[in-house]
Amino acid sequence: MEFDLQPTYLKNDSIFLQPLNPNDFEALFKVASDPLIWEQHPNKNRYQREVFEVFFEGAILSKGAFMVYDTNTKALIGSSRFYDYNKAENCITIGYTFIAKAYWGKLYNKALKGIMLNYAFKHVNTVLFYIGSNNIRSQKAIQKIGAIKIQEQNVTYFGEEEKLNFVYQINKHAAFVP
Repeated sequence: MEFDLQPTYLKNDSIFLQPLNPNDFEALFKVASDPLIWEQHPNKNRYQREVFEVFFEGAILSKGAFMVYDTNTKALIGSSRFYDYNKAENCITIGYTFIAKAYWGKLYNKALKGIMLNYAFKHVNTVLFYIGSNNIRSQKAIQKIGAIKIQEQNVTYFGEEEKLNFVYQINKHAAFVP
């Protein structure tokens, strides 16, 4: 079975995901326009409209991006995506994740990663995460669910300059905490 990068229905008790479409720009930008979301990110200016437009274009072109909603309130709280599916290596990457500050530290990121990992492990054995070298908050969060740092790598994100990232990995048969 081929890996569908943008399944139409992923849900748990905390969040649900819907495929991102071009009409979602304004709603998603409203969430992303908070500079605090990006303060540790390699591209600290992503809260600016013209910078976010490039990010959003890359998300649409990826055909693996999602809007993330709070299951109880139906409020849009952020975005994430699947990308770089490698059938030969039985691997997928999860990333480009951001969540509104009001939802930090309340298990929403863990719920998001859990739902995406559970889906991914139906199709692949390995999931990777690329996290900016200065993004300590995201590094700690991914380690809490069992990801292991495997390397450091310069990464050029869509429409952006190259930045140092740490590469984390979770394997299907490793214990992860969804």
